[in-house]
Amino acid sequence: MIKKVLQLNTLGLLFAGLVASSLHAKMLDVSDFTPLTPEKEQMRANALIAYQLQRYHYNNLTVDAQVSEKVFDEYLKTLDGQKLYFLAADIEEFNQYRNRLDGALKTGQLDPAFRIYNRYQRRVIERLQFSLSLMDRGIDKFDFNKAESIEIERKDVQWSISEAELNDLWRKRIKSAILSLKLAGKEPEEIAKTLKKRYQSQLNRVLQAKSEDAFQLYMNAFTGVYDPHTNYFSPQTSENFNINMSLSLEGIGAVLQTENEHTKILRLVPAGPADKQGELHPADKIVGVGQDKDGEIEDVIGWRLDEVVNLIRGPKGTSVRLEVMPADSQDASQTKIITIVRDTVKLEEQAAQSKILEIERAGKSYKLGVIDIPTFYADFQAIQNGDPDARRTTTDVQNLLDELVKQGIDGLIVDLRNNGGGSLGEANALTGLFIDEGPTVQIRYARGGVEVMKDPNKGIAYDGPMAVLVNRLSASASEIFAGAIQDYGRGIIVGEQTFGKGTVQQIRPLQHGQLKLTQAKFYRVSGASTQHKGVEPDISLPSLIDKKEIGEDSLPAALPWDQIVAANYTKNPSITPSLPSLQSAHDERMKASPNYQLLLEEIQFINKQRQQTQLSLQEEARKAEKLERDKQQLDLVNRKRTLEGEKPLAKLVEESEDKPEPEAKTDKKLDFVVKETGEVILDYIEFNKQVVANQ
Repeated sequence: MIKKVLQLNTLGLLFAGLVASSLHAKMLDVSDFTPLTPEKEQMRANALIAYQLQRYHYNNLTVDAQVSEKVFDEYLKTLDGQKLYFLAADIEEFNQYRNRLDGALKTGQLDPAFRIYNRYQRRVIERLQFSLSLMDRGIDKFDFNKAESIEIERKDVQWSISEAELNDLWRKRIKSAILSLKLAGKEPEEIAKTLKKRYQSQLNRVLQAKSEDAFQLYMNAFTGVYDPHTNYFSPQTSENFNINMSLSLEGIGAVLQTENEHTKILRLVPAGPADKQGELHPADKIVGVGQDKDGEIEDVIGWRLDEVVNLIRGPKGTSVRLEVMPADSQDASQTKIITIVRDTVKLEEQAAQSKILEIERAGKSYKLGVIDIPTFYADFQAIQNGDPDARRTTTDVQNLLDELVKQGIDGLIVDLRNNGGGSLGEANALTGLFIDEGPTVQIRYARGGVEVMKDPNKGIAYDGPMAVLVNRLSASASEIFAGAIQDYGRGIIVGEQTFGKGTVQQIRPLQHGQLKLTQAKFYRVSGASTQHKGVEPDISLPSLIDKKEIGEDSLPAALPWDQIVAANYTKNPSITPSLPSLQSAHDERMKASPNYQLLLEEIQFINKQRQQTQLSLQEEARKAEKLERDKQQLDLVNRKRTLEGEKPLAKLVEESEDKPEPEAKTDKKLDFVVKETGEVILDYIEFNKQVVANQ
């Protein structure tokens, strides 16, 4: 049962980036908008969701006044997290519901939620009408010489107290948008056309809102109080989710989510088109989408997620061009165009692959095997049909290990970077290849029962020195494997703190939609949870990924870390005493490593961009900031290219159509992080030799 739950959860995440619905906006008048009202099916679904959350969710949380307050705040945050639409008077009026939603939630009374949503719709219409009126006055009416600025992040500001205050805020927002397009090389006529189309398009979408839109937002504000992986799927969303279970849809292989007005990359599907292309990264924001090489890039700021995905998804072999604002940029003028050829994700492309890493030390050549595992996969249909050749992670890794051992490797690196998880059964079986026998993971259910999964086969496929390489995007099944290897003292964990997703979800049908509900938590054999904290590496490496943006501990209402009684297992005592020496040797190498020092500079550059809280609205100041930022970024890019033996660029690359077809992730050259992990293994081998000599 757990295998199925884990597979459901993985595909459920995939769904967010692939689902689409056809919605053709047409020009409507504001007078066509009428307040939305709840339907009886939604009211019944609300009551059933409240019942199931209280009865079956892992977090034993009663729907009471405290939950009401959290739902209220989460709902307002979902609707207007940047405080761009509601007035302080609106919030004061709504405060009557803050501690009184619990009774309504349990009985399916949706009037408060719809009243708030309808007011929100009105405020959005007012803002968009104001924006269009400013654009009608003309761009030349804006003073770009005036020294003023705009706040980038507004979640902690106070609600505007008057319409005049909101008008001034939106004047600045439009001025900033105009400046971004000017600095991106757009002509005034094109800027006016783009922004008018953007605001009119957003207005059309508001006017086409349906009651299910309000209901889904409200229900997910409710489920989000329990934990971030418990979600309500509307009937249409559920239908698309079930279609995606077959993985038959074609696209770019990216998991998307909505963040304010933008569509954000949550993660990339291993071996998918975007992963292979190599330029799209987690936390990047998609601001425009174009078809093929010459199709006009359509501005998608403010679009619904399903509409954006509808543009991105398409037939296999066709290409889509994404205008992307990188994760480290706060300025919308800092965009780049990425071309991705649509394709399906094939199981064989997600399969584990191996390489040999050779390192010279003290006149001796060492061979280290490197096994890259993009995901924990299993061809469940072939397995159920009794196919003895069914593809699965453990079988493939076993075969790769046999080949590497025949080649006489001195150590092994298991690369789990960017591995977001997959089959729990495969994580369990893979762990069994490296331990003789014993437990691999513990699963604690909502009512307190604990299931201990064990190595399914006695014996060890490889008993030599090994390391597991992880990063912030190593999650779920990856954390189970890495945690078990660390707890048993079987290998050295190198890299970054992992994602921290240690929960199990189950899909529960409703008469109106579906509920994805967290029902269990994972625990390591040591008793520590993988939830929230993930796996801490033995040897740490710095990361370009913003931990505030990516990771379980960055998600609101994430279940906390805790621990249970340890399982009965035997730990290898040799690694722990070696860690201070390994860390010291690693630090010395990194001081002399140009790759490492460049990585630190790149992190410093990115952090400086992330810490920017305001954007100047003075054209010359904004232009100077952009030129300086581009200069620093080009210097970093060219220094990296030089280290990799590539020719420096004359300017930052903005178009990627002419780039050669990218290699698969598993075919990439061995990077310096892999090589350094190999050096750590050799340090461990030498440490053990010295211990034996001393004894």
